[in-house]
Formats: sequence, structure tokens, C-alpha cells
Amino acid sequence: MTPPQPPQAPLNTVVAEVTARIVERSAPARRAYLDRMASAVAPHPTRAGLGCSNLAHGFAACSGPDRLAVKGVSAPGVAIVSAYNDMLSAHQPLQEFPAWIKDAVRAHGGVAQFAGGVPAMCDGITQGRPGMELSLFSREVIAMATGIALAHDMFDATLLLGVCDKIVPGLLIGALAFGHLPAILVPAGPMASGLPNAEKARVRQAFAEGQATRADLLAAESASYHSPGTCTFYGTANSNQLVVEVMGLHLPGASFVPPGTPLRKALTEAAARRAVEITAQGTEYTPISRVVDEKAVVNGVVALLATGGSTNHTLHLVAIAAAAGIRLTWDDFSDLSAVVPLLARVYPNGSADINHFAAAGGVQFLIGELLDAGLLHGDVSTVAGPGLDRYRNEPVLDDGELVWRPGLATSGDPSVLRPVAEPFAADGGLRMLAGNLGRAVVKVSAVAPEHRVVQAPAAVFTSQEAVDAAFRAGELDRDVVIVLRQQGPRANGMPELHALTPAMSAVMARGHRVALVTDGRMSGASGKIPAAIHCTPEAAAGGPIALVHDGDLVRLDANTGRLQLLVDEDVLAARTPVDTHADDTAWTGTGRELFAALRRSVGPADHGASAFGPAYAAADDFEFSA
Repeated sequence: MTPPQPPQAPLNTVVAEVTARIVERSAPARRAYLDRMASAVAPHPTRAGLGCSNLAHGFAACSGPDRLAVKGVSAPGVAIVSAYNDMLSAHQPLQEFPAWIKDAVRAHGGVAQFAGGVPAMCDGITQGRPGMELSLFSREVIAMATGIALAHDMFDATLLLGVCDKIVPGLLIGALAFGHLPAILVPAGPMASGLPNAEKARVRQAFAEGQATRADLLAAESASYHSPGTCTFYGTANSNQLVVEVMGLHLPGASFVPPGTPLRKALTEAAARRAVEITAQGTEYTPISRVVDEKAVVNGVVALLATGGSTNHTLHLVAIAAAAGIRLTWDDFSDLSAVVPLLARVYPNGSADINHFAAAGGVQFLIGELLDAGLLHGDVSTVAGPGLDRYRNEPVLDDGELVWRPGLATSGDPSVLRPVAEPFAADGGLRMLAGNLGRAVVKVSAVAPEHRVVQAPAAVFTSQEAVDAAFRAGELDRDVVIVLRQQGPRANGMPELHALTPAMSAVMARGHRVALVTDGRMSGASGKIPAAIHCTPEAAAGGPIALVHDGDLVRLDANTGRLQLLVDEDVLAARTPVDTHADDTAWTGTGRELFAALRRSVGPADHGASAFGPAYAAADDFEFSA
């Protein structure tokens, strides 16, 4: 790895204060977690502790040098856990990775085995469908599947192959349960740029208004999503990649190298070699429990805010932190957002896609700017070695050899990526809302300033289909705050709702003021409509969103951070919450009944909407300011 750069600037006062309070509130849970991880470390390959029969099962299917290596219990064992499938563009390239990894690990003195596969759902396919109601819970399933893969006590390090929304958080949560092992995330990279995002959005809106045919829409969508690799807009998948790289869980520059290129293969092989080097049997032991610490979590939040990344990470980063014994709150996001400038404009926050972002300087330029401004912790552990400065460097092939060189010192395109001295906005792309409707998250980086305050009568719904029907009937052709409840984790698994965006955009385009208030999700693809999402407590838990009636005035003020139901307190006190029953008998079909136990045990959105919260000392005693 490239040697670290000179020391960074003094740490921003707010970043330091937020980090300190996270450390303080996390201390008991974090200490217990680290003690548990320390007790699992062995100076010899883990499988050396297995009985002969156990070990024989572990190499029965091996052959050649790998059989001898596993049997000999002297070579470090590397687990491959992969989200490969050949239906999803982001994960199809992973098919080739295990063979590359095995060869590279073998040549570096270790032995790699494919330990297990995890499921990978695509929100693009399930959008607006019943299967979307399983999407968030798939994070928990992936975490458990990762745990099963690693539960054989055969391995000394882990390579986690995955890209998209719930997949990366699930892999990380599972790996953190085995936090004494080093773990490196191995991405596949984005597909080539296709139809410009603005044109795609135009066709979607035209279709919603009946001005484009299904054939027109399908042609636009297939020109946008057209080849192996990650979708190129800045949704949760690409937010995943950027955030975990800034957390030091990728090799430097690994996030946005396209699949099917020599550099992608070289980076995958380098990750395999690095996994061997950072085992407990090596000289640079770097367990994931030490990489994912309070400073790394804050770095991840800062990177998310500085780029206007996916709102899903207000769930996922809380859940990932909890898995490491760290207590992250929405107040931490809010306070950091006030001092972190917005440095990137990537669709839906701008017209560029993630390939344009990477070409403009990408993660390397972003990290350099944030480090030099004292907005990131530089003194962290990473899978590449100590210190975040090395992530200023970009990987290249020099006569076929992988090397790292300094990234761009100035932005290659200021319309896409800017320095801290000239940001797109002085604060981050996410805001936290609070008021008598509870707490919620709003992504304002794509919302024009004139649309950030909406006060209008409520139109209350309990399904996406009902919203769409009202739009088509002309009932929403007015100033309106759409209140869509019963979409929280306890109600129906908290599905993504951005299939509503074209209809709401059409209402806005007609000159009306429109906003959305929901206990569901809108993810990284949320755009120009102000949307108060993740509203908690949710309706199914008796939250105040269940008190809203049609016609009530609702005020969403993203500037002041307020979310208010403008109804007299005595009137509200006399109301009975409606639509609060989570009906198990209705939650069937498309496999939903298989997830009923997760639905019953899931925690609230501001605790990460996690079914694992209590087990990881996540946040049962969290307190938030109203």
C-alpha cells in the first residue's frame, strides 16, 4: 500500500464533539463487544481447534494443494461470502471473483474457500410490488446467512462480495458478529453510463401523466439499465460503496472501477492477498471490530452527508454501528449535517451519474478535501493499513502491475464535484425533522429551496395503490401533503415508495405545492419532492401519524427542521389512532408470511429498523430530543 500522506488539519469542533459523545454513550456496549471479540482470537489458524472429524468434513471436497493446505492447518483460511446471482446486474460480475480470489490467496500462502452465498434482492425489480415488503428484512436474512457461513470456525479472514442496498449492510452486520476476523468488502463496480438520468425521469413523468406509452417507458428504462454492473445513479448501492470506502473497508479506490476490466480483476486479487496479510497469523492483524469504531462510523456519516447520499443509511449506519456495540443516533446525523458541506451533485441531486463523479476525482478527491478541512478522522485503522490519508490515492495498472498514485488535487468537473471552499451548499444533504408528528428524515440536496417548506391540507392513504388511484382520478391536482402511513417496518416491512415520485412530480409541475409524509422509505433515489420519511413512531406502533385526518393542515419545514400537524392539541387528544393494526393474516403471498417473526420483532426506524437491536445492545435506552 502507498505510504500515508502528511498529517491532516485540526479536527472540526463539531465532528470532535459528536464523536466524543458517541464514544461516551457507547462505552459499556462497545467494551463488552470488544471483550467478546478479543476472547475469540487465536494465534493459529482457527480450524486448528477443530476435532479430526470436524476438520475432515471441512476439506472433503477440496483437491490438490488446497486440500493439503486445509488439512495441514498451517495456512490462513479465507472465507468467501458472496451475493452473486446472474439475474441482478450489480452482482452478476461476482461470478468470476471466487476463482481469482482462490488463486491469489493460494499464491500468497493462504487457502480460500467459498463459505456461503447470501440472497440479493433488487429494489428496482420489486419496486411497487409485494416483494418490496421483504426488502428491508432481507438485510437481517443476509446478516444471518453471513453468520452461518462463518459459524464453521474454519476461517481467519473474510472477503465479502456484494454491492447493493441491504446486501452490504447485511454482510457487515454478519461479519461484525465475527469481529475478531479481518473482513474486506469486494465490490463489482458500476455499469457504463446509459440514457441520461434527466431524460429517464422525463419519460417516467410523461408515462405517469399518460403522455408516453409503456413501450416508450420500457425503452427508456432498458437504455438506463443496460449491462452488468451497479446502476449508475447515486442511490443506496453507490452510497454503500462510497461510505464503506471512507470507513476503510475497501481497498483504496475500489468502489467505482467498472466490472470486466483488468483493473477490477487486479483489485479483487489484491483484496485476496491483503486478507491473508491482515489475519491474526500475519504481522498486520486488523480485525473488522477495530476498523469499525466510533471514528469510522462518524467518517461514514460525514461522507454520506457531503455527497447527498441515500437516506437508507440513516437506518443502515445505525444498525451497522449497533452491531459493533456503537450507539449512533439521528441527532448525530443532524449535528454533523450542520457543519458538513455538500460537495457532490450526482443524480438525483444533479444530472451526472456515478461514473462522472469518479472521473471528476471521485472518492479520492472527496476524502482529500474532507481531511484537509478537518471533517474526517484521519487516525483510523483501515483494511489497507493505518491512516485514512492513503485513500487519497487511486489505483492504476502500470505495465500490468497494480499501484496507487495520488488522486486529482483539483476537481475535474466543478459541476459534479467541488472543494470545501466552494461547496454546492454549506450544509449536508440530509435534515432531521421533529414535531408533533414524531421524527423523520428529509433529503434536501435535490429539493429546490423554494420547495423546502410546504403547508397544505393532508390527503391520507394506507397504500401506494390508493395514492396512484387518487392521482389518476385528479384528486391530488392541488396543494397537498400526501400522508402515506402503515408503511413502517412493523406494518409491512417498510417498502421503498419512490414509485410515487413521477406522480408527485407531475403535481408539482402543474404549479402546486406537494410533499410526502410517511413512515415508509424513499431511499437514495428520492428527488425533487420534499419527503418526510422514516416517520417514527410509525402508525402501526400508535405513532401520531395515525391521528391525521383528511383535510388537516400539515407543515413540513425542511429549513427549520419541523414537522407539524396544525390541529389544536385538545382536538388531537380526543382522537383515536386509526389504521394501527398490523394484520398478520393479510401479510401473506410472495413469501411474506415467512418473515412474520422479523416483522414482529423489528425495532423503530430511528434505531435502525433492526430485528437485532436488543441482542447487540443497540438502543433500547436511547433518548432523543424532540
